[in-house]
Amino acid sequence: MATEETAETTEADDEPTEENNDETETETETETEMSGDHTAIIAATTLQTMVDTVSALVDETKMHFNEAELNIRAVDPANVGMVDQTLEAGAFESYNGSGELIALNLTRFEDIIAMADSDELIELTLNLERGQLNIQFNGLTYNLALIDPDSVRQEPDIPDLDLSAEIIAETSRLDRGIKAADMVSDHIQLEFDVEDEAFLVSAEGDTDDVDLRTDGDELIDYTPGEAKSLFSLEYLKDMNKAIPSDAAVTVELGEEFPVKLHFDYGESLGHVTYMLAPRIQSD
Repeated sequence: MATEETAETTEADDEPTEENNDETETETETETEMSGDHTAIIAATTLQTMVDTVSALVDETKMHFNEAELNIRAVDPANVGMVDQTLEAGAFESYNGSGELIALNLTRFEDIIAMADSDELIELTLNLERGQLNIQFNGLTYNLALIDPDSVRQEPDIPDLDLSAEIIAETSRLDRGIKAADMVSDHIQLEFDVEDEAFLVSAEGDTDDVDLRTDGDELIDYTPGEAKSLFSLEYLKDMNKAIPSDAAVTVELGEEFPVKLHFDYGESLGHVTYMLAPRIQSD
């Protein structure tokens, strides 16, 4: 009898061991699933600027969460305007990207983060298994569905152009020229006058015209070169809206070449390059 009781006790002890193994497997699976989450924490004002610079051209975009930076590169549907955007990991309060590629509806994302106050922190948690970007701030939680990256336009190559003139100016100067041009035309001309060493912004309408001249000593810096090109004002207006008011803008310009606009934000940890194709004037 004692032998049978011992055997029964041994069998009974084995059963909980199997249950414990099942629990261990479940815990392991949960840990594996959670390890697929990637979290970043960032100031709302920095994130809003990052999104604004891209949404000026596109409604959907791909995002690369690389180890050292978040990168976005996009071209508008008409292939007229491009943006290349990099936000260094140091701009985040917390960041652990490792090469993830996602795509999302930028318009919806912009509407969500616009609800945050500029001094708030926004927590972004990427769950690739669920296909969601979790957005949290000030008690609000929003799960934004990701979209298939293959459904988004292919990312462009930003050409390395040899542009003859470079102008570094305060954003307010460019902003004034764009607003003035908008009063008379839907196109704007950017020019560097080598002889007078001045940056010229002008527009001609059916009845009115406008000119804004900035002499070399009023610029932050410049590299002289013969340069004059005409551009779509609508595109330049959208790009200009995304440039922070306290930024310095570098304008690279040539003769009937695309213009490149460069500026930094987020304590110089965010870097943006816009490129806009010219409107070629016929003789």
